[in-house]
Amino acid sequence: MVGVFDLCARVQNGFRAKLARIAVPETNLNLSVARILYQQGFIYSVTRGTNQGPDNEYTPTTNLNVAERRLWLSLKYFNDKPVLTKMNCITKPSRLIKCNSKEIGKLVSGYHAGIVKPITPGEVIIVSTSRGIMDINEAAKQTLGGVLLARIS
Repeated sequence: MVGVFDLCARVQNGFRAKLARIAVPETNLNLSVARILYQQGFIYSVTRGTNQGPDNEYTPTTNLNVAERRLWLSLKYFNDKPVLTKMNCITKPSRLIKCNSKEIGKLVSGYHAGIVKPITPGEVIIVSTSRGIMDINEAAKQTLGGVLLARIS
């Protein structure tokens, strides 16, 4: 779960500093969350690269270069204001927030599920399920439960 906190902090700090691109470590978790950010329209693109910058041609990740591999996220702005305003972690190291499929359906429908507030229009919750990391609407369609990772608005 440490990767989620790191990713949330890097993305929020990048938007606050009005950066065009940010680099995050290349992990499966970061790639899955970046894919959701891209699909929901919060970022322009996701590019693989090194700590120096994005790659011009494909370079595979191996045991020898894994430490320097990065994902480069191109941040999106509209009228000089960030498209993403908040990216907060729901699950904390001291408290793992899990929801079953019925509770995820409640959150999507606009009802509280335990201590978690329902999603509002324009908001996305990222869920780690048995079938991978996905947004809450996709998890509700597939009737899956899982760990709530982050709330994005």
